[in-house]
Amino acid sequence: MSDTSLPPDAPSPEAMQLDTPPQSPIRIMGQYIKDLSFETPHAPDIFATLRTEAPEIPIGLDTSVRQLSGPTFEVTLSVQLEAVAGGRKAFILELAYAAVVEVNPELVPQEHVHPILMIEVPRQLFPFVRQLVSEITGNGGFPPLMLQVFDFADMYRKKFGDPTQAPTAPTDGGEPPAVH
Repeated sequence: MSDTSLPPDAPSPEAMQLDTPPQSPIRIMGQYIKDLSFETPHAPDIFATLRTEAPEIPIGLDTSVRQLSGPTFEVTLSVQLEAVAGGRKAFILELAYAAVVEVNPELVPQEHVHPILMIEVPRQLFPFVRQLVSEITGNGGFPPLMLQVFDFADMYRKKFGDPTQAPTAPTDGGEPPAVH
């Protein structure tokens, strides 16, 4: 027989469980700039136009997901900006910022994987994208452009409907639903 008693100064099994950090439903394993382009096609003349006219800056924002293997995905948040003043482009900015994300299948039911990847992960990436856009436009000679907070759940609802009724993430070898 073996002695299964704990030494008197050892923590109880309950206390050892409290010391274990809770599991997370998602884990961002890395973030990176996947693609970046900034152009000022009409410089330096456009700066004179901008002294008298405010530019129009339509903002395009999109998300996409690609399954890498098993519960690991690449989530990309893309931003496209084209500032126009006096009928000419002041600047063009295209940014694809991505993260490799692992979804914990023990904590996230399959039907919630797609909404988490398309809503929660972009929400967590957005502050980094916002900072990059501000720095790039500022370093490009323009006033830093600060993107407004964005509602990724609303974007998801417009594309796919209710997140609780979302398409499920693919199994190994499948393609996630297209999001372009």
